[in-house]
Formats: sequence, C-alpha cells, structure tokens
Amino acid sequence: MKGKLYLLPCPLGDDALQTIPPYVVEIIHRLDYFICEKAKTARHFIKATGLPRPLQELTYYELNKRTEQSEWRTFLDAAEKGHDIGLLSEAGCPGVADPGAVIVAAAHERDIEVVPLVGPSSILLAVMASGMSGQNFAFVGYLGAKKPDLAKDLKRLEQNARKMQQTQLFIETPYRNTALIETALQTLSPNTKFGIAADLTLPTEWVKVKRVGDWKKTKMPDLHKRPAIFLIG
Repeated sequence: MKGKLYLLPCPLGDDALQTIPPYVVEIIHRLDYFICEKAKTARHFIKATGLPRPLQELTYYELNKRTEQSEWRTFLDAAEKGHDIGLLSEAGCPGVADPGAVIVAAAHERDIEVVPLVGPSSILLAVMASGMSGQNFAFVGYLGAKKPDLAKDLKRLEQNARKMQQTQLFIETPYRNTALIETALQTLSPNTKFGIAADLTLPTEWVKVKRVGDWKKTKMPDLHKRPAIFLIG
C-alpha cells in the first residue's frame, strides 16, 4: 500500500506558529520524510512545533533551483514503499508560488494520494483584506526586475484589471519593495487602486489599499526587506 503526500503549510514568518492548525502539527509529528527547499529551514520549523523525538531521525530531500530532475523524481520513492511524505514550502502553502508543484504533479503521475492541509496563504489573505474582487483575480508572480520592464508589466496588469474587472496580484524580492512601489506610483493612473499587504499574520502586519493619486500624498512606512504582496484593482 502506497504512502500519502501531505502538503504542509508553514508560517509566513517568525512569531506566527499559531497560524498552523493543531491537526497539521499532529501529522508533521508522525512523518519521517520531508521534501523542502532548505533542510535548515525545515528543521527549524519542525523543531518549533515541539517534535517529541530527535530531529536526526528524519530524512530531508531538498528541492530548489539547483535540484536536477533526475534527483527530485526519486523523492517519492519512499511513498511507493508505504511511507507518508510531507512537502514543505519556505513559507505559506506548498505548490503555490513554490517549486513543490512538480512534486505534486509527479505524485499524481505515480498514483500517490495527495492531501492538502489548511494553513496561511498570503495570496488569499491579501485578496480578503484588499476589498478588491475576490470573484475574479490572478496571481502573476514576479514582474520585470529592470525599471522599463517593470513599468511595462504594471501597465499591462492595470489594463487587465480594467478590461476583465480582475484583481492582479504579484510579489517582489523584499529588498526591491521600495523601488517597485516608486515605479508603480510613477506608472499607474491616479484612479487605479493599488494595494500593499506586508508581513501578513505577523505582529508587524500592515495592509493598505488606496488609489494611486492618494498614495502619492501618503507617508509610506519602511517596507524594505519585509515580505509583501501587491495588488492592482
């Protein structure tokens, strides 16, 4: 009998372990195999849940941009032998803006049961808190890193939001937050709604939605290196 692949949510940052439901922690404590982006981060999270046995007893497989396909395709072999496996994201939900999607797809190909578990999703939390359309929205990941490409992408998302009445969500590497915000306020139309959801579920959580023209009159907090999701509506 094959094992299962459990999709294990993680907190969106430190001091947010309470966002992980108790039943998820119970499942984590009975697993021996974990697929994660970084073993160090995974061990830190698992230890924080109060694992009742030594961390050294667990097996970790790292899945990141350096992992070859020939390697990650073996990560589910333990499930073929009857062992349950946990898939962990660096933060939030596995498979969403996360390399774990390839493991989930491979599990379906191998007829291994996939079990998604409840936990914090920064994408859904941002939509919920924005007041923008939750009936029709799109998460587009990262935009262009260089200013001309970023401005072009922002205008495209603005047009999509208007034409389809669709909320557009995207992210940025936290150390580039300030540059992104500055470009957005220079590029987007004054009446376009622009939202920022930073440090979601953390004690420093900050969520604001304003029209671009109003943002230009607002004193912005320091969002440098703070995880954030941005929205256009």
